[in-house]
Amino acid sequence: MSFVEVNLFGVYVAPIAVMMVAAWLILIPLRRVADHFGLLRHVWHPALFAFAVYLIALSCIVLLVAR
Repeated sequence: MSFVEVNLFGVYVAPIAVMMVAAWLILIPLRRVADHFGLLRHVWHPALFAFAVYLIALSCIVLLVAR
């Protein structure tokens, strides 16, 4: 498992930063779908639930890249 820095217009960015942005981009449609179907009404703390889903998406991305 070796993570390599990403060259973004001459600036080296840590790979976790790119993965965090990817997880955030995955979270946006998931949150809209959950809101559309009313799933967030059944959750005690919607912001905490969204953060947990974000962490799950980020963990999945890290595990997929680490393979």
